[in-house]
Amino acid sequence: MPGNLLVRDGRLAVVIDLGTVCVGDPAVDLMPAWNLLPPARRERYRRALAVDDATWARGQGWALVQAVGALAYYVDSNPPMSATARHTLAAILADHEG
Repeated sequence: MPGNLLVRDGRLAVVIDLGTVCVGDPAVDLMPAWNLLPPARRERYRRALAVDDATWARGQGWALVQAVGALAYYVDSNPPMSATARHTLAAILADHEG
């Protein structure tokens, strides 16, 4: 999630998030593609990681599950997290348009 990223000198320095460390699926590391990156950067991220279609789809699935759960849960207690969930859902839907 964007709130779990620390940037130094314009570059990613630290990721603070242990929520999915025990999942065992490396596709969870792809969630920033939808909850953080715009479409052009999302595709660049995918190419840089050389991710196959199945892994990419699983990553999108993880992002979807997280966003659906966070959307309503955080709407009052953490509006920025709920907004990130809305952004994530919109990004996923945009990937499936056309």
